[in-house]
Amino acid sequence: MRTTLFELLSARTDARALRIGEQAGAVGFVTVLTVVAAQVSMPLPFTPVPFTFQPMIVLVGAAALGARLGMTSQILYLALGLAGLPVFAASPALPQGAARLLGPTGGYLMAYPFAAFVAGSLAERGFDRRYLTAVLAMACGLAVVFAGGVLWLMLFAQPALGFSGALRIGFTPFIAADVAKLVVAAGVMPSLWWITGRHQ
Repeated sequence: MRTTLFELLSARTDARALRIGEQAGAVGFVTVLTVVAAQVSMPLPFTPVPFTFQPMIVLVGAAALGARLGMTSQILYLALGLAGLPVFAASPALPQGAARLLGPTGGYLMAYPFAAFVAGSLAERGFDRRYLTAVLAMACGLAVVFAGGVLWLMLFAQPALGFSGALRIGFTPFIAADVAKLVVAAGVMPSLWWITGRHQ
């Protein structure tokens, strides 16, 4: 039976209440990592979308937690942002709070739960245990993030750009760096599975 790394580790806990607590703690931990990754951002002069490490945290966290908990961690992240906490990437031009979701980065942010669900679902099927399949799982999740971001730019945030313009400012500047990050991040889960197997 396929399982996630988190489920394997938490299965050692017998009490149901403790397992629920572990789940809540794991979700909260990935949410905090997402917040921290958002603060490591770099504004770019030719696009309103900043460069951050959030997508990789979203995807690795989901691979570790699975679809349901990974998605929950990103819904919690968005809820904190909607509540007005400064969890989104720092920007002199983009506001914190609910208004951020209506701006040019809103599509990426709102895609995080769905990307986490996709990557987590594939991890539950064992894609995170080998490097090449981990790359595939994370690439699928990253595709969801980019699809959400580009479509939001094109349809709502800056419709005058059209599809080619949305690609120009929302996809092209980031794809090479994100693929490079993905190639590195995809090695995290297979390594953790190997370490876990060695110490069981």
